[in-house]
Amino acid sequence: MKIFSYVVIVMALALIIFNFTKVNFDSPFEGNSSVALIGIVCGFCAIFLMLIYKMSKMVEEKTKDK
Repeated sequence: MKIFSYVVIVMALALIIFNFTKVNFDSPFEGNSSVALIGIVCGFCAIFLMLIYKMSKMVEEKTKDK
């Protein structure tokens, strides 16, 4: 599961970078730029969820030891 979380984080970073190139900064909320912004937000959400998951696993391991 550890490898899976790293793979998801890398894929989310790739999604963020790809969508960042698709944003038209002259009109960021029109057309495909809005879809790219939604993709960027989704990528950050995926990273945030994986970090929460990793932290919960760390806490679980520490409480198991006691």
